[in-house]
Amino acid sequence: MRIRWSLALLAGGLALCFSSGPARATGFFFSTGSPDGLMGMASRPASAGKIEIEAADDFVLTQATQINQVTFTGLVPTGSTITGVRLEIYRVFPNDSQSPASGNVPTRVNSPSDVAFAERAGSDLTFLSALLSPSFTVNNSVVNGINPSPNQNTLGEGPATGQERFFTVALGNPFVLPADHYFFVPQVQLSNGDFLWLSAPKPITGGGTTPFSPDLQAWIRNESLAPDWLRVGTDIVGGNPAPTFNGAFSLEGTIVPEPSTFLLLGAGITGLGLFRRRGA
Repeated sequence: MRIRWSLALLAGGLALCFSSGPARATGFFFSTGSPDGLMGMASRPASAGKIEIEAADDFVLTQATQINQVTFTGLVPTGSTITGVRLEIYRVFPNDSQSPASGNVPTRVNSPSDVAFAERAGSDLTFLSALLSPSFTVNNSVVNGINPSPNQNTLGEGPATGQERFFTVALGNPFVLPADHYFFVPQVQLSNGDFLWLSAPKPITGGGTTPFSPDLQAWIRNESLAPDWLRVGTDIVGGNPAPTFNGAFSLEGTIVPEPSTFLLLGAGITGLGLFRRRGA
């Protein structure tokens, strides 16, 4: 009886696997839209004479998802060479964070976590950069004025102009993320000057975009402020009401399928294994 049950379960699993044909991946796409010209946020890896700066904006996954490609738009100083790109994924505080928070910033509610959930750089990815405009100006920027409380309200550093460039990053080592609320951080290494990630409209609107709720505002930190973060609009720029910003980016990939077929097949193989051990 045990032999028949084991073989029947294995046969059933194989039949289900092969009769259903190849699994069709469901595509995933997310976009905040095109730059709005309001804010440029520094975001760069550490290099000689420069500390790391991370700018972050959020997205939500309702199902486990594999991210294969990302795009983002930013300013690059004319004459500067792009030497590298780094991508990071953070969860929302208090995940992956110390408890309690340090108290060095006005709040950590809805901020990125202390440490990254996933990172990709170097051989993990390949990137292309396309020139959208040889001269693009943003109304305000944040590069150096990233300070702990009570000196966080620096108002921003004013307008900035550079080449508007569109980055496409293919992930040879994709992000595979469970359903959750995340922050995306793109960093660009330059030969000189600073990369500024451009803001996108908040709330998210327009064709081809992906509105969601809650859509949190962009946050930023430098190496000196870490592990804490500041809200680009509410904390640094300030005002009444304070502006809020998104980052201009998109994500593309596939929904990770439910593993039910493989679980059934695995159960059949397990049953066969039991038969073999008992029959030995």
